Amino acid sequence: MLIGEVAQTIDGKGRYIVPAKFRNDLGARFVIARGVDCCLAIYPLAVWQQVVEKLAATSKADPGKRAFSRRLTSSAFEAELDAQYRVVLPPALREYAKLQKDIVTIGATNRLEIWDKDIWHDYISDDDGSDQELAAEFADILL
Repeated sequence: MLIGEVAQTIDGKGRYIVPAKFRNDLGARFVIARGVDCCLAIYPLAVWQQVVEKLAATSKADPGKRAFSRRLTSSAFEAELDAQYRVVLPPALREYAKLQKDIVTIGATNRLEIWDKDIWHDYISDDDGSDQELAAEFADILL
């Protein structure tokens, strides 16, 4: 189960250390891709395989679905941790997610997300009342 939040930094070479609390659930090999909302997503291999299968089953007639599928899969790469539990995040992915130095890794149930620290804090502090609406919509899950 991938849950929680860890504040971190990435170094000048773009190396990212997978937090210890997530390593077992993530596994030794995983896929890193563009996420939604200006972040990167890290999927355990089994979860990524499910994502790809679902993408393959979607209608190719819908231009939006084709575009989303292309963006997601073209950015993805399979990764493996080095001896220090690091992986290099490619410059194009760092640029997409606006990752500089200070970052936050969050557990998002079946994947990890890597966010720029300031973007993440803006995202979670934006209280527009939608949390109450979403809590009502997901009441059967939350309670």
